Formats: sequence, C-alpha cells, structure tokens
Amino acid sequence: MPLLITGISHHTATLEIREKIAITRLDYAARVKELHELDDIEEVVIVSTCNRTEIYSVGPKQSRQQVHQWLQTKGGLTDEEMSRHCYVRERDQAVRHLFRVAGGLESLVLGESQIVGQLKEAWQMANQAGVVGKVLDRLFQHAFATGKRIRSKTHIGDHPVSVAYTTVMLAKQIFGDLISKTVILVGAGEMVELCGRHLHDKGLSSLIIANRSLERAAELAEQFGGLAVSLSDLPDVLHKADILISSTASLEPVIQVKSVKMALKQRRNQPMFLVDIAVPRDIHPDVSKLGNVYLYTIDDLQKVVDKNLSKRNEAAKAASGDIDAAVDEFLRWLNSARAAVYLRNLHKHARTNSDELVSRALRKIRAGQDPEQVVTQLAHTLTKRILHLPSTRLRQAAEEQDDDLLRVANRLFEPEEGS
Repeated sequence: MPLLITGISHHTATLEIREKIAITRLDYAARVKELHELDDIEEVVIVSTCNRTEIYSVGPKQSRQQVHQWLQTKGGLTDEEMSRHCYVRERDQAVRHLFRVAGGLESLVLGESQIVGQLKEAWQMANQAGVVGKVLDRLFQHAFATGKRIRSKTHIGDHPVSVAYTTVMLAKQIFGDLISKTVILVGAGEMVELCGRHLHDKGLSSLIIANRSLERAAELAEQFGGLAVSLSDLPDVLHKADILISSTASLEPVIQVKSVKMALKQRRNQPMFLVDIAVPRDIHPDVSKLGNVYLYTIDDLQKVVDKNLSKRNEAAKAASGDIDAAVDEFLRWLNSARAAVYLRNLHKHARTNSDELVSRALRKIRAGQDPEQVVTQLAHTLTKRILHLPSTRLRQAAEEQDDDLLRVANRLFEPEEGS
C-alpha cells in the first residue's frame, strides 16, 4: 500500500501556476471522487490552500502516474511545467512532509497555525466523500497530534513575524490589557485593516479610524465596531489615543509635533504608543523627543520581526527530533498494517485448502476408508499445496540469483534455537 504525495506549493511555483490547480470547497467532493475512481487509487485526500495543492493518495506504484496525469489535466499544465513545478514524495518522505506541513514548518510564514485548520477541513471533506481509508485516516490523525506537539513544545508561533501583528503585540506588551484602551488607526489600506483585525481579535472595544476618504473609514469602522473620522479632524481626537497606528500614502507627515504636544497636555501626560508603518513617514521624527511618547517606525518593527523570525527558525530546528520520532512511530504502524494484510492472505490461502481437504477426508472416512491412511494423505496433500507457490518462487529466486528473497525465506523458516 504505497503512500504518495503529488503537489505544487509556494516553494516550487508562482501564484499564477498555483491558481490553475487550486480546488475550491464547492468542487472538492467531486474532485476527490474523480481521483478515487481511478483504477489504482485506494484512498485520497486533497489539501488545497492559497499556497499549496497536494494530493495524498494510497495505491500501488502505478498509481503515481495516474495522479500525476490527473493533476496535469486539471491545471492544463504542460509537461515542462509539471516537471519544473510538481514534486512527489513517497512513503517515509511523504509522512515527513505532511508532519512538517502540520507543524507550520513548510508554510510561507514559518510556524503559522492556520494550516492545521485547513488540513482538518480537507480530511473531514474527504471523509464525507467516502474516499478516506485506514491508512490516510491514521496518517492525518498523527499529523494533527504532531503539529500540536511541535507548537506546544517549541512555542514556534509565539513570535510574531508580520508587521501588523508585531505592532499589536508590542502595544499589548506596553499596556497589558488592550480592552480598556483607545486605538486610532490612520489610513484605510491593507496594513491598517490587518492591524484592525488583530486588535478586534484581542477584544478592543474603542477604535477610531481616520482617513482622507470618510466613506472608506466608515467601511472599516463598521467592520470592527469603531468610529470613523476624516483625516482633517484627527487633531481633535488625537488626545483619545492610547495607541495610534498610521499607514497612509502621504508624502508629508500627517501628524506633527504640535498636535502630539497638545494631545499629551489634554491627556495630562499619560503615555502614548505611536507606530508609524508608512514610507515616507506619517509621524514627524521629532515626536520621538517628547516625553511619555513611545514612537516606533517601520525599521524598528522590522528589527523585531527579524529577531522573531530567527527565533522561529531556531524552533523549527528544535522540532526536527519530534518530526523524526513521529515519522518512525507512524511507519511502525504502517508496516504492522501491511504485515497484517499479508498474514490475512496467508491464513486465507491455508484455510481454503484445509477446509477443502478436511471435507474430502471426512467423506472418505464415512465411506469406510482407513482413517490413519486418510489422515496421512490429508497431511501430505495439505503440506504440498501450501508450500507449492513458495517453493516455486524460491526456485525462481535461486535461478535469478535473488539473494535478498532467499535470505528472507531462510529467516522466515529457520527454526529457533531449542525448538
């Protein structure tokens, strides 16, 4: 039961290529069923996110080409594109890859936790489609446990590596609980929206969004339960800001020293945490000289991000031992499962012959034949039938000088000492 991964990810392909083979939630059930209906596919799970589309399958060796062809046809990719962008992982390498994915070690943002939910969703949808068997079910359960263990043991996700999230975490370090604080977001672009989302997730209750376009500010404010003001009204509300995050496209500073001085006076010099993530800068650099003001620029934040990324890389290295142990554990189970299949087939073969020969022997005894002679003949015939195929294969192995098979046979049938 070979285990196989066939896929394309951000490591190997551009967004344009990844878009061609992406599987939507609406199409998921139909696509996994298409794959499962191929002659040699016994089990299948598709994991499709913005950064990767990977097919996890179980089947004989010839299934590799079938999955490869299906993926190529699905994406309309050329042979050259498949050769350049598509990768294949088999058996222990396939297991290791999935466990690294579950631990966030293969993610675009190292250590991110969103992938775990995406893996669980893919596994659940494949289960609902009836295309998951014992091997992939056990594999994904191991992956979930391994990912959880890595995050718990290494704390790889504790160090923010995005500017927006780092900004919010720094604010939390300075003020502790953010729920009672007021935040002003200046601008309404992607970075401001990300900051707003992180703040909202932290339970912030008081948010003001200032932007040149009041309409756009109102859209974001409604999304996060905040208040919208125009940029020209910012000086009037600046004193409310325990935290201010600014990211506009202005060529000149939109927050001057005079405005911050006035705000501090109204606040009775309670501290203000100001974050300028705009280039060119939104906050006049001289603001940093004021007392009770903590001013961070994009460069300051990038230093924190780089430091945290270094910590995540260290955590990723520390996780390698857990990955190795988890892979070994799963492969032991997989080998046991494979052995169980072979043993079932062996027992079935022996039972089929023994049932037939016992029935024939009983008929002969009832017909009056000598029981001792019948039993002797039964033992001789049963031994001959059970050993016929192994004997034939061993003779072929000797003729073909297949020493590996001969050594295995010797180990299987060599009597133990004292027996």
